[in-house]
Amino acid sequence: MNTKLGNKRKIFNDPVYGFITIPSDLIFQVVEHPYFQRLRRVKQLGLAEFVYPGAVHSRFQHALGAMHLTNEALHSLENKGVVISAEEKEATLLAILLHDVGHGPFSHVLEKTILEDVPHERVSEILMNNLNVQFDGRLSLAIAIFTDNYPRAFFHQLVSSQLDMDRMDYLNRDSFFTAVAEGKIGAERIIKMLDVFEDQLVVEEKGLMSVENFLVARQHMYWQVYLHKTAICAETVLLKIFERAKDLISEGVDIPMSTSLAVFLKERITYQRILTDKVVQQAFVNLDDIDVWSSIKEWADNSDVVLSVLSKRLLNRSLFKIKFELNFDLNQLKEDLGGKFDIYGIKENQRKYFFKEGSIKGSGYDLSQTKIKILWKDGSCVEITKASELPTIQAISNIVEKKYVCYANDVYLQDISSQYKK
Repeated sequence: MNTKLGNKRKIFNDPVYGFITIPSDLIFQVVEHPYFQRLRRVKQLGLAEFVYPGAVHSRFQHALGAMHLTNEALHSLENKGVVISAEEKEATLLAILLHDVGHGPFSHVLEKTILEDVPHERVSEILMNNLNVQFDGRLSLAIAIFTDNYPRAFFHQLVSSQLDMDRMDYLNRDSFFTAVAEGKIGAERIIKMLDVFEDQLVVEEKGLMSVENFLVARQHMYWQVYLHKTAICAETVLLKIFERAKDLISEGVDIPMSTSLAVFLKERITYQRILTDKVVQQAFVNLDDIDVWSSIKEWADNSDVVLSVLSKRLLNRSLFKIKFELNFDLNQLKEDLGGKFDIYGIKENQRKYFFKEGSIKGSGYDLSQTKIKILWKDGSCVEITKASELPTIQAISNIVEKKYVCYANDVYLQDISSQYKK
């Protein structure tokens, strides 16, 4: 791209929305920055492509799409008489553009593996502060909006809430790339129905049905895509690969990997560490999906049997099995697996790499978070579960939790057994 100062109003041709315009020189410079360009190499849906082959889109695409929807929302609010300065508009677009810059490889999958339970939003804030220094303080307002420290709360709600532009884009985009039609929402209609009431983002009464559809679509996408059982199995294998790699490193075994990945596997990186250590920050912004896949390809031929077999199985999509709470007796399953481990000669201290208990939970609408408000024609505001006549909306506000166990099948165990005998 041409980066001459007078030619930065660039246009991206997006498969979901068509042409997306970069509305200011500063925003274009941020898009061109290595921090943001790295998002091209981080897949939006982690390992969901193991289920939906088209799900190979990136966080880069999502961030641009979310910025586009935010720009549309700001224009819509202005047309309704909401006063928004040029500085507020640019800052809000920068906040949504950079909201995911703190995602590590495979997005959410490795969030608690490469960092010591540090949410990606905290990392995004750290990186935004770094960018603010590099851009001479021009991102200060964007950071205030991102962290909800700006008095006009509706700007933050456009970036992060239960009806934000982040969710609107990822539902439409993920639905498009997975071809799951149930996730398609009427984002344009919802945006046209947005308004501001007492500095809070609200939806006009005419938009109630569109918001109902949005919440139901989100519920469908959680159970059909984000928490799909095969995706969970693939993610479990990846997590077990990393668990084994970290255990080998702690035992003094030298295994090949990129310099950036080594920082996070060889050391315990806490929030305080990534906040203050510039070396760790640089390692993070150098880290992407490519580091992980290249390491797994190397580990497939490693002399360690567990690391090798797990890596080969992920590369070839030969995954663990999964059973949910209602479908199995956990004690019986453990007993059966124990017997199989004995038959195949799997060592006692290595069985943990082929078995994982966990739980998944989700809801289309969380009553504990900032609530979605419907603005009636008489000027009153009502929370959506009270405004909607659909019993579905009340139902999806209940958090559903499912316990599961992921475990290696006989083919896995035969592979391990045959390699141990060599």
